[in-house]
Amino acid sequence: MRWFGPQDPVSLQDIRQAGCTGVVTALHHIPVGDVWPVDEIRKRKKTIEAAGLTWTVIESLPVHENIKKHTGNCEELIENYKLSLRNVAAEGLKVVTYNFMPILDWLRTDTEYELDDGSKALYFERSAFVAFDLFLLKRPNAEKEYSKEEISRASSRFKMMTDAEKENLYRNALLGLPGSDEPFTADQILSALDTYKHIDAKRLKKHLFHFLQQVVPVAEGVGVKLAIHPDDPPYSVLGLPRVVSTEVDLKEIIDAAPSPANGLCFCTGSLGARPSNDLCGMMKRLGDHIHFLHLRNTKRDENGNFYEANHLEGDANMVQIVKETLLLMNRRGTAIPMRPDHGHQMLDDLKKKTYPGYSAIGRLKGLAELRGLELGISDSLQEQLN
Repeated sequence: MRWFGPQDPVSLQDIRQAGCTGVVTALHHIPVGDVWPVDEIRKRKKTIEAAGLTWTVIESLPVHENIKKHTGNCEELIENYKLSLRNVAAEGLKVVTYNFMPILDWLRTDTEYELDDGSKALYFERSAFVAFDLFLLKRPNAEKEYSKEEISRASSRFKMMTDAEKENLYRNALLGLPGSDEPFTADQILSALDTYKHIDAKRLKKHLFHFLQQVVPVAEGVGVKLAIHPDDPPYSVLGLPRVVSTEVDLKEIIDAAPSPANGLCFCTGSLGARPSNDLCGMMKRLGDHIHFLHLRNTKRDENGNFYEANHLEGDANMVQIVKETLLLMNRRGTAIPMRPDHGHQMLDDLKKKTYPGYSAIGRLKGLAELRGLELGISDSLQEQLN
């Protein structure tokens, strides 16, 4: 499971009791762009091992905005990233997850979407998001990116909202901002968005390729695997380009810096929110480059809305995905680290404050389901082989 460090209300003991053998985590207290010191890496690793768990996967070693924009002290920041890779490798870490999403790491409009059984999930409502963009953020020329029907639905949706609902929408839409525990003003967000006004998808992809061509040889040299996380959601938001959303994107990323160290964090939730993505087919075709798996499920509708479904439900065929994973690991002769992702808030956790999507019991439920599914499929495959 993912662990957010010593301040995480879900403890290492909780995670071990859930049946996990390890955690994925990061040094969230180190400012983005600074070098991760060996002493801090070692300290975190010792804390985890003292709890009877392992740490081999980093999630995430963030990429500074100046690297994404290829501006300012970009090259200095890339050198810092290289040194961080050397430092984590020296402490025995094997996989480094990162993303290349401009400004916002992820986006949802509701972090407490109540399901029929009373549990709560993360939800992206298209009309609410458009309403946020047009009427709360008031991004210049935003209306050009939406159809008349979308604007009409967003306007109706906005008129129905109470002041408290508008405040919640504003806060939820900006949770993916680094440091977003602190309130951001609309002017601050618009100013950040303005720094990308001359950067389209083609240019952002060029910046990503430059970054990879610099850091991948270092990662390969020290025995670390890089795993890029897909965009979430996997399409443009707030006028920002997205370049890790489709199979074509993933193939171009792999080809930009050919190396066993250059690979993917295959997130079935993020990629699955885009109907055209063939998850099982992508795993077959790109499987040699998958270094880390996020197994989660989403349920979409025809209006562009989606919510985090139970791990074995939703639109992704988790049975086939787990089967493909087992076949892939057998063919490669290696295990692929996996974690359940975005569990529902449920039972006693409904009374607790945790990071959205990362309460303990919902992820425990997802992990139990996935482990049972894996065991059943594994036994079935063994019988077929025998």
